[in-house]
Amino acid sequence: MSATAEVTEEQSRRERELIASVPTKLWVGGEQVDAENGATFEVRDPSTGEVLTSVADASPADAARALDAAVAAQKGWAATPARERGEILRAVFESISAHADDIALLMTLEMGKALAESRAEVKYGGEFFRWFSEEAVRIAGRYTPAPAGNGRILVTKQPVGPVLAITPWNFPLAMGTRKIGPALAAGCTILVKPASETPLTMLYLAKLIQDAGLPTGVLSVLPTSKSSAVTGPLLEDPRLRKLTFTGSTEVGRMLVEKSSANLLRTSMELGGNAPFVVFDDADLDAAVEGAMLAKMRNGGEACTAANRFHVQNSVREEFVAKVTEKMKDMTLGRGSDPDTKLGPLINSDQRDTVAELVDDAASKGATVALGGSVPDGPGWFYPATVITDVPGDARILAEEVFGPVLAVQGFETEDDGIAAANDTEFGLASYIYTESLDRALRVAEAVETGMVGVNRGVISDAAAPFGGIKASGFGREGGSEGIEEYLETKYIALP
Repeated sequence: MSATAEVTEEQSRRERELIASVPTKLWVGGEQVDAENGATFEVRDPSTGEVLTSVADASPADAARALDAAVAAQKGWAATPARERGEILRAVFESISAHADDIALLMTLEMGKALAESRAEVKYGGEFFRWFSEEAVRIAGRYTPAPAGNGRILVTKQPVGPVLAITPWNFPLAMGTRKIGPALAAGCTILVKPASETPLTMLYLAKLIQDAGLPTGVLSVLPTSKSSAVTGPLLEDPRLRKLTFTGSTEVGRMLVEKSSANLLRTSMELGGNAPFVVFDDADLDAAVEGAMLAKMRNGGEACTAANRFHVQNSVREEFVAKVTEKMKDMTLGRGSDPDTKLGPLINSDQRDTVAELVDDAASKGATVALGGSVPDGPGWFYPATVITDVPGDARILAEEVFGPVLAVQGFETEDDGIAAANDTEFGLASYIYTESLDRALRVAEAVETGMVGVNRGVISDAAAPFGGIKASGFGREGGSEGIEEYLETKYIALP
């Protein structure tokens, strides 16, 4: 644990003041309102298990009220000039930048991640508002003579309509901004249902967006402890026209099924099982640095986190020795402690899941080279862990770890490495380390993922399309592709 785990009185005061400044009611139609039944639920600090605050617990009636507001605002927002929409988004970006320290600390308090990770997320999350402020004015159509010479073809884009966004707990800001940004840029109104573990960041963001000039009713935020009870009726309401979800594949499948009744437009960013493939010609020092970024970003609680490390046998031992030394430096502690590099996991269930995966691999013959046991004391901590010689039947190769565990398995040939990388139902991200351009392109084309990092451990970028294939979902967020998820294409036939 960090040697400076004690919270100073000044730090404690700042945290209390920050929590007190966050809206804790529902955000409906541009204002704070109590839940219809007056219910609330608690938000806890993962580093201690203690209650940070309580927030309003939305009911189906509250969700209906928010959809009413979105429907009422939809026509006016769609008719707002793209330049005006873009300028509001740009103002939100500026506001996020101005409040970066508060947002970062707030995320650390409710999600647990080290403060450096939270600061990086603020920068990344804010970029979606800057990017889509620029994309708002670039929504394009086309006009062309019909090939048969009997008329003209006019193609234009229009907003899909009211959107429901369901966001996860692991990136409380960025998973919202990369949905809210393109939806607003396209001219859609939007309801956001944040994860019950981390609703505070989204409520804080809602106020910043409102202060930036967003018209009443365009955005609502519905924290709730009863997710399916609140979202189910929304998906059944024909006025809702789009669902965007980031979360597990299991939940995603259920949501797609429910959304099919009204043929909703859907985009799903689902689970991952990212392979990190190191070939024998790789720069091993660069590969180790990339491995630390790909594995330990957000404490391993990221859908793009490297989940399986496939290392060519001729360099496997050297890679393991080097990466284990790096993992030893991951100081475990409360996220707001400046010495902390690795904060707690989100809750006890997640910590238990990570421990079970490590124990399962060890019971089947894997070697635990570092970590591997739950520390004593409060909070939901799990240490940086390295396991090697992982057998093929270990659950950790098939299941998403979502924790700070680096699992290594060797391979012999390039074809073996590709086969190992593709041996999963998931297809979100993958990572390749090699000094050969030919091999990099060959393997990047062969791996079955929506995104590939070549000699890079971090691939997320607001200007790039983010998304997966296979059981990792469909649709793209970010890039010029991201706004298309919120637009309908209309063809107008002219004489």
